[in-house]
Amino acid sequence: MFHQAVTGADPLKKLSEELHLLAGEFSERRVALHEVMEVLGARASGLLIIILALPFCAPVSIPGLSVPFGLVILFIAARFALGLPPWLPKRLLATQLPPKFFRAVLEGASKFIGWIERRLKPRWPWWTDTPMRLRLHSAMVGFCGFLLLLPLVGMPFTNTLPALVIVIGMLGMMERDGVAIAAAYGLLVATLGYLGMFARVMMEIVQRFQVWIEA
Repeated sequence: MFHQAVTGADPLKKLSEELHLLAGEFSERRVALHEVMEVLGARASGLLIIILALPFCAPVSIPGLSVPFGLVILFIAARFALGLPPWLPKRLLATQLPPKFFRAVLEGASKFIGWIERRLKPRWPWWTDTPMRLRLHSAMVGFCGFLLLLPLVGMPFTNTLPALVIVIGMLGMMERDGVAIAAAYGLLVATLGYLGMFARVMMEIVQRFQVWIEA
């Protein structure tokens, strides 16, 4: 199920081509997620995960969207991880994207997208060609969608790092590039280490403040 949802029947277009298509289709108006999925076709769910994560990889991140976007990513990836066909409830399908959203994504992430695309190729088939491994990788993507939902206000890179894992991991699955997927896991470990370090620093600050108050 996951293999069909990601690859579809036709040869995979580059993500940059898909984004240019969407930018032309929805250039000046708000657009609902169900309209995007209709344009993307057979690979809609996999590509949608990447598209929703991309704004958080670039300096043009749009405020207030990490929660709804993270929820959609988590929902789709969780179904992939459970071996279920792609599906979204009507409420999430009705989620509105801001006007000129795809143009902003293209302008902010075009160099990053091109850099990744030039380096992807089928590698390490043992890491990509079994349904169970793809489900495991989907769970990784879903977990990073969950991280986007966390209200970590004021902490730098809390959206950027999980978004990078999502984009690299999903592109690795779509291109059957085991090296890219392994890189995504490595980045996830670094992300968790960074979040853990920040949590320890915050706890230390709180403890010192309590000591100062009680002194």
